[in-house]
Amino acid sequence: MTEPLSRRQRIMLVDDEPANLKLLERMLRRQGYDDLVIVQDAREVRARSRRTTPDLILLDLKMPHKDGYEVLQELREDGDPLAPPVIVLTAQPDKESTLRALSAGARDFLAKPFDHSELLMRVRNLLDAHLAHRLLQDGKATLEEMVRERTAQLEATRLQIVQRLGRASEYRDEETGSHILRMSHYCMILARGCGWSEDGCQRILHASPMHDLGKIGIPDAILQKPGRLTPEEWAIMKSHAEIGAKLLEGDDSGLLVMSREIALTHHEKWDGSGYPNGVRGESIPQSGRIAALADVFDALTSERPYKRAWSLDEALDFIAEQRGRHFDPALVDLFMDRLSDILAVKARFAEPRAA
Repeated sequence: MTEPLSRRQRIMLVDDEPANLKLLERMLRRQGYDDLVIVQDAREVRARSRRTTPDLILLDLKMPHKDGYEVLQELREDGDPLAPPVIVLTAQPDKESTLRALSAGARDFLAKPFDHSELLMRVRNLLDAHLAHRLLQDGKATLEEMVRERTAQLEATRLQIVQRLGRASEYRDEETGSHILRMSHYCMILARGCGWSEDGCQRILHASPMHDLGKIGIPDAILQKPGRLTPEEWAIMKSHAEIGAKLLEGDDSGLLVMSREIALTHHEKWDGSGYPNGVRGESIPQSGRIAALADVFDALTSERPYKRAWSLDEALDFIAEQRGRHFDPALVDLFMDRLSDILAVKARFAEPRAA
């Protein structure tokens, strides 16, 4: 027959009298409890309990150097959620001692001389209860880990979807994958400078490539027109912000919520002259304000079939000129402060030169 789990649990015996310890040890070993920790000096209980993690403690109250009440207080101060239950054994069975021991954290109380059968029954009951508590905690930890793993899998799936959508939008536009990399890393630098958490910074890194997703819904004749757009064509082109937001709506995950936010608002302007809704100032989500500045800077300094790349000085002059008009003034100041980091990203993800 399989040995009961409680028999394999560890019991600590604490008493200053060697004869008492010998008696307890003999009784427990006869019942199959072989994992015993013997402590004769109460000053060692705390350290040895931390080191050996017993499942039950049999504790005498009246001991030199440190009594059982002090030992109970020390064990309580450790704050272990899986602290072992304590059975107090004492030759002072008065009500005051009993209440004091129980209030200090003891789980059970037996007066000396105790009945051997009663002691063994109480030992078994408390070991079973402690084992059940431990298994419950282990199960809770396992469940929490499973939830974390499942959440991570869902986030990874969402990230893959977002990345593929970003690649799809690249195929419809003149913008390159390098633009997406630069722009998203600029966003992360600015978000970090704004004091965002690391999770938030990673989120905007992966969400900002969705800024022009809505161009998927713009006709090629307009999207790829080499010349100036007519007012009617420009109205259609501007609708890409709302198209992108609609493509990304319906999911409450942080990544897709921010992706939608950026797609909808990255063409809004600080002074309210942007589109699609003419939102102004801090009413524009900070993610949209960050993406607007990062996108424009990279667009200005990148060569396209229809335009030359602006010099760095030209681009910085334009950004300074648009401070408080197109761009959030605080973000422009932050951009200038972090310019060395921005330029390092620009160099790292430079467009490949034609052979």
